[in-house]
Amino acid sequence: MLILGFVAILLALAKPMGLWLFALYEGRATPLHRLLGPVERGFYRLSGIDPNEEQSWRRYALHMLLFNLVLLLFTYAILRLQGVLPGNPQGFGAVGADGAFNTAVSFTTNTNWQWYSGEATLSNLSQMLGLTIHNFLSAATGIAIAFALFRGFARREMKTIGNFWADTTRVTLYLLLPICVIYAVFLIASGVPQTLAGSIDATTLEGVKQTIALGPVASQEAIKMLGTNGGGFFNANSAHPFENPTALTNLVQMLSIFAIGVGLTWCFGKAVGDTRQGWAILAAMGIIFLSGVALTYWQEAAGNPALHQLGVAGGNMEGKEVRFGIAASALFAVVTTAASCGAVNAMHDSFTALGGLIPLFNMQLGEVVVGGVGAGIYGFLLFAILAVFVAGLMVGRTPEYVGKKIEAREVKLTVLAIAILPLAILGLTALASVLPAGLAGPLNKGPHGFSEILYAFTSSAGNNGSAFAGLSAGTPFYNGLLGIAMWLGRFMVIIPVLAIAGSLAAKRHTPATSGSFPTTGGLWIGLLVGVILIMGGLTFLPSLALGPIADHLTAAGGQLF
Repeated sequence: MLILGFVAILLALAKPMGLWLFALYEGRATPLHRLLGPVERGFYRLSGIDPNEEQSWRRYALHMLLFNLVLLLFTYAILRLQGVLPGNPQGFGAVGADGAFNTAVSFTTNTNWQWYSGEATLSNLSQMLGLTIHNFLSAATGIAIAFALFRGFARREMKTIGNFWADTTRVTLYLLLPICVIYAVFLIASGVPQTLAGSIDATTLEGVKQTIALGPVASQEAIKMLGTNGGGFFNANSAHPFENPTALTNLVQMLSIFAIGVGLTWCFGKAVGDTRQGWAILAAMGIIFLSGVALTYWQEAAGNPALHQLGVAGGNMEGKEVRFGIAASALFAVVTTAASCGAVNAMHDSFTALGGLIPLFNMQLGEVVVGGVGAGIYGFLLFAILAVFVAGLMVGRTPEYVGKKIEAREVKLTVLAIAILPLAILGLTALASVLPAGLAGPLNKGPHGFSEILYAFTSSAGNNGSAFAGLSAGTPFYNGLLGIAMWLGRFMVIIPVLAIAGSLAAKRHTPATSGSFPTTGGLWIGLLVGVILIMGGLTFLPSLALGPIADHLTAAGGQLF
């Protein structure tokens, strides 16, 4: 019932969210412009930006890269100077060079991979000024890139794809910020702390003194979920009662992870003049998502076969919060990895082998199952381009998608963007699996230990941030390599996407004919799903066989790692 209710509410949110996003995509006024319009115009005056000045894809990409590079250096400086900066009631010292580099890259790329325990490492100022700002701006960057690609499909014989500064500002000011203000108030009312105090002393029922960490949690939690960032204020993330105290907050957090992603599918359809295109994309996403939820829930409810052999019946509750249980934990795990969010309300390392395979495989598909805000839809459209190319080969026609011919340049750029993820994941996993510094990280041996390494690089390159937390990743080796994986997985995909947007915008519109391949019906949805799964399966099946599949088979035989 929880899973079915979640899907129903999500479908109801798709069009309203899509309408709001479409208004921002077009640069039209929203009901909030009367209140926030002066703030937007003041920002443009102070920064010398003309929001009406259109940019080519190269200029759009250059401004985006410089903006994110400056943000990275800004956060790195805050973390390195943490010990002498204010807003540090806990008295934490500076973060080490490799850890600061990893964290700055992590939040810049919307990954939010955390090698540290937040409440024991970062000051309130670092959490607010260094990390929460990134949660807004990295999410806005992803949506801006999606808007640029939408314009590539929608525009005809134009050399520009919008203005990066205007897109990012409008998304932040009129979408992310207002929702998060309301969202944070809801979380505070539900019991999530929002204070500048560092901690409070309490006496337990046993009479023991305990220091409980506090901080500005609700404000970070809201954008962490809505922006599919995932980095928690506390080490236990959304399994911590101060981040996720009730069943209601758990449901709202899952819905907020997907809300913008599903809205962008409708927005895309509206942008290209056929909302059926958006619904077809959402249907393909939904098939993969529901298949993953069904398999994960089935495996977690079935439990551990090794325990069954010992006469211990029941589902797998290891690493799960009793207040959520198996269904809510399984659903949350699939949602957070299907959306490249990375927030967790259960320990993925404690899932059954096949239950843990689905979150891993979701990330390996490249953020296409709803995906991160913006990143999900532009990642999915890469596979859509590939699918129409395959369809064109089968019927002997030049492939077309939403009125644009897909030619050699677009296909080459698409393959380049799609190839980045497996190159980063498999190449760096192989390196860590043979070097002593890499082998020192996994807590477990055998296939489960390999899965811990594979999951880390999959999560980083996929800009997800969740972990098989048995891996000790807070070392110079892992901080450095995972930082590289995050940067490659984010920006080496975005640049080809913007190049595709520029190429498509310059093309003329090609009207559909009776010979055009339909891209709205069941045949198209099936082709999309097939291309995504075959590409993912062929690329990552060997690594999955060495990790979770081997782990499952050995557990069934009574051997645990």
